[in-house]
Amino acid sequence: MKSFKDTVLYEDNHLLIVNKAAGEIVQGDKTGDTPLSEKAKLYLKEKYNKPGKVYMGVVHRLDRPTSGALIFARTDKALGRLNKMLREHEIKKTYWAVVEKAPAIPQGELISFLKKNPKNNKSYVVSKNTNGAQEAILTYKHITSSDKYHLIEVELQTGRHHQIRVQLSQIGCIIKGDLKYGAKRSNPDASISLHARYLKFIHPVKKEEMTITASVPNDPLWMYFQNSGIVK
Repeated sequence: MKSFKDTVLYEDNHLLIVNKAAGEIVQGDKTGDTPLSEKAKLYLKEKYNKPGKVYMGVVHRLDRPTSGALIFARTDKALGRLNKMLREHEIKKTYWAVVEKAPAIPQGELISFLKKNPKNNKSYVVSKNTNGAQEAILTYKHITSSDKYHLIEVELQTGRHHQIRVQLSQIGCIIKGDLKYGAKRSNPDASISLHARYLKFIHPVKKEEMTITASVPNDPLWMYFQNSGIVK
């Protein structure tokens, strides 16, 4: 298990960006496990010998079995600006997904209406006029394949609950290890093969263009795709 310090991708007075491991929770939940937000606070408290409480704003989330780039805000001002940028789709999020079947159409846009069922923590594709339905939009591109699996790059236009997992399964591209949405078997570490690979945005305070790349999990299949030479 990496130390928290080893997961840090970027850090300044305003932001802390980390490469979240699969299995980590971003915020506290009913499991009682220590969330990443609290680990981030402890990291800053110890590193800078800070007295009292440390501020840590959660900008967005990644599902527990998902890995990749995650932004925290270190100030209230940064959090407010990043939240506004999220609402206005000014934070570009690109994911890699390893799927069991290549898409019939190599690239395209998926537009669905999704509704979350809180009882089983699962989202479903529903008709547009269903009460509580939310529009979900993403674009995808088939990048490369191994002998058994396929790498798809996904860019989110909206940020709905389990959006990538639902929409890819809808076109038959079930994410490796994602039992909840139809995978044949689980991954040994209970992860799903979905990784937040890139973040692109304008720094909320410095106004500089930021491009963050999160290395893939230390897994032979992920490494195969990362080192294939076809993808960046």
